[in-house]
Amino acid sequence: MALLLGIDIGTSGTKTVLFDADAADAAAAKASATIEYPLYQPKNGWAEQDPADWWHAVCGTIRQVIAKSGCNPADIKGVGLSGQMHGLVMLDKNGAVLRKSIIWCDQRTAKECEEITAKVGSERLIQITANPALTGFTASKILWVRNNEPDVYGKCAHILLPKDYIRYMLTGEFATEVSDASGMQLLDVPGRNWSDEVISKLDIDRSLLAKVYESPEITGTVTAQAAELTGLAAGTPVAGGAGDNAAAAVGTGTVCDGRAFTTLGTSGVVFAHTSKLSIDPKGRVHTFCCAVPGAWHVMGVTQGAGLSLKWFRDNFCHEEMAAADGMGVDPYYLMDKQAARIPIGCDRLLYLPYLMGERTPHLDPDCRGVFFGLSAMHTRQHLLRAVMEGVTYSQRDSVEVLKEMGVHIDTMLACGGGGTSPLWRQMLADVYGVPVSTVVSKEGPALGVAILAGTGVGIYKSVQEGCDAVIRTNPAQNPVADDSAAYQPYYALYRKLYPALRDTYKELAKI
Repeated sequence: MALLLGIDIGTSGTKTVLFDADAADAAAAKASATIEYPLYQPKNGWAEQDPADWWHAVCGTIRQVIAKSGCNPADIKGVGLSGQMHGLVMLDKNGAVLRKSIIWCDQRTAKECEEITAKVGSERLIQITANPALTGFTASKILWVRNNEPDVYGKCAHILLPKDYIRYMLTGEFATEVSDASGMQLLDVPGRNWSDEVISKLDIDRSLLAKVYESPEITGTVTAQAAELTGLAAGTPVAGGAGDNAAAAVGTGTVCDGRAFTTLGTSGVVFAHTSKLSIDPKGRVHTFCCAVPGAWHVMGVTQGAGLSLKWFRDNFCHEEMAAADGMGVDPYYLMDKQAARIPIGCDRLLYLPYLMGERTPHLDPDCRGVFFGLSAMHTRQHLLRAVMEGVTYSQRDSVEVLKEMGVHIDTMLACGGGGTSPLWRQMLADVYGVPVSTVVSKEGPALGVAILAGTGVGIYKSVQEGCDAVIRTNPAQNPVADDSAAYQPYYALYRKLYPALRDTYKELAKI
C-alpha cells in the first residue's frame, strides 16, 4: 500500500489529509483532521501567530489521521507541505523561535516597502521579483524587525516561511521551495533562486535564508524525535511542497498551459499556469514560480469577492437566513434562487466590490464599494445579483490583464465557497467566455502537496502525470452566447467607473 500525507498549514488551522495512491479514487481522503489556533493582533493592522501552535496542530492532526485510518505509518511513502504564504519565522542559532510570526495579512510595513523600492528601484524590483513591494510579502517584515526590534534581529540565524518551519521541525532541515519563496520578495523569480542583487541592496545576510528546492523534490526525512511526536515512521521523505495557491493549483489539475482557476473565497483569485515566464511591468498581478518545475503562475486578486456577498447576507438577508435555518439549507442556496429571478444587468444596476480597497488591477487601498445606477425600481434582489455580477466583472479584470500578458485560458475551474453556486459559475462562464467546471475532490492544497510528494518519491513520473491519475472534474457549464453578449455592455461600463471615481476616492480618504 502506498499512502501519501498532505499537510496544509492555514491561517485559521492546520488540515492534514491521508490519501491512498493505489485506490481507484486516489483523490478521496482516507482520513482527515483539522486543529484550529488563534490569531494575535497586538495593534490595529498587525497580525501574528505562534509557530508552536502550528507545530502542535501538525503533530495532533497527523496522529489523528493515523488513528482514524488504522494505517501502518510505514505505508506513508511521502509527506507534502502546503501553507499560508509570506509569514516571517525567525530562529536563533539553536533553532528556537525568536518572536511570533508576522503573517501575510499584517499591514505594519508600509515604510519598509518604501525603503525596498528606494533601495532596489521600482522597475528593477519587478524585473527580478516579478512584483512591486507589498506589505504582505516577507522582505518588508524582515526589514521591520531590523528597524524596530534590533535585538531580535541580531539573534536571528535562520529565516523560514510557515510551512518551512514545520519542515524544520519534521526533518531538521532548513529548506524552502520556489513557489512559496516567490512570495518573499527576495527570489529571482525568472532564475528560480535567491537574488543576490536584492539581498545585497537590502543588506540581508544570505546565510539566513534556506536552501531553495523545486516543489516535488525531497528536502529531508522525518527524524526520530519528530516520529515520536507525530506517529510517522522515522525516515519518511518530506517533499518541498508549495504555497497555498500553488498547492491548490496542483490539487485542481491546473498544471499545464491553458488551464486556470477562479477562487471565490473571502477574496477572489484568478490563477493561471504558464510555461512561458510573463511579468506585468505595471505590477497589477503576481507572477510566481509554480509547483511544476520550470513553469510559473500568474495570479490576480480581488480583495472583496465572497466578502461582498457575505457582507450583503449579514446585513440584508435576514429573511433568507431564518428561512434557511428552518429548512436545514445554506442561506446562500436561497440567495442564489432570489438572484436568479433578476435579469442580466440587474435593470441597469452595477456594483463595485471594493469594500477592502483593491489589488488587481488597481492597487488602490483607498477605493471603496459602490452601487451605481440605483433607482426606485430596484429591489433587494436586484442588489443581491448586482453584488454577484460586480465580483464577476472584477475577476474578469484579472483575466483581461492575463490576456495582455499573453497568458491564454481555455478552461476555468471554480473553487472556494462561491464556486459551489451554479448561478455564479454560469456568470463566470458567460463573462469570461470559457467553460467553467469544478473538481470532484474538495481537498485542494492538501491533495496538491500529496501529489507533489508522490512525484518526489517516484509514484508519479511528473506532477502532470500525478494530476492526470488523480484529478477528476465535474461536467462544465458552457458560456451561453446570448448571455455573454448581454453582459458585455455592462462590463464595459463597469471598467469606466473606477477611473471616473479614482480622484474622489482619494478625497474621501482624506476626510
